[in-house]
Amino acid sequence: MTREKSLIIAARVLSLIFTPFYLPLLCIAVLFMFSYMNALPAWYKWRVLFTVYLFTILMPTLLIRAYRKIQGWTRFELGQKKRRAVPYFISILCYFICIEVMSAQNIYFFIHCTIFSALLIQIACIIINMVWKVSTHMAAIGGLSGGILAFTHLFIYNPIWWFCVILLLSGLLGSARMILRQHTLAQVVAGFAIGFACAAFGILRSHFVDVVITIFKIIANTIIKFAL
Repeated sequence: MTREKSLIIAARVLSLIFTPFYLPLLCIAVLFMFSYMNALPAWYKWRVLFTVYLFTILMPTLLIRAYRKIQGWTRFELGQKKRRAVPYFISILCYFICIEVMSAQNIYFFIHCTIFSALLIQIACIIINMVWKVSTHMAAIGGLSGGILAFTHLFIYNPIWWFCVILLLSGLLGSARMILRQHTLAQVVAGFAIGFACAAFGILRSHFVDVVITIFKIIANTIIKFAL
């Protein structure tokens, strides 16, 4: 086997392992293992993980596959730009249902925020992909990076080792996407940045609102002082 073929196989395996579908589940699993939430009962953690798996992985996969079978398309044909609308809609709908189910079950707010952030990333990628192609793989792992840093601010723990691992995996995944000629460097970097920003905002959005209100108060007080 030549070196080029080995690189392509490794890139395909890496892209398959870090498919965007699985990263919200991974993020919540990490949260359960390395935050104060590891003290929660095992049955509760398994219930949450099953709920997330059901609505963010299993249901979208089965529904999109059923839609493809009904249309008689191959995976490649479904991936064409003009045929992605329905799969995108199915995925977003499943995420909305997941959020509503979690709200009904009074699931912890931070877990709810994780799914909300993943939904924001999907919507942002869909909108941007209408005019320019970005890497959804990189958006997902960028979201994982943003989520880790955001939860660091909330839970006050040292994320340096986890963040280093995620950055290393991000570099490998981005290289894999370029080796497979699915994306350019700009599309890879843009995808990571979009995911990072959406995850940070989705988890810390209440803090962002407080910051914006504080800034407006400072500006208003400054204007009043100058006016007087």
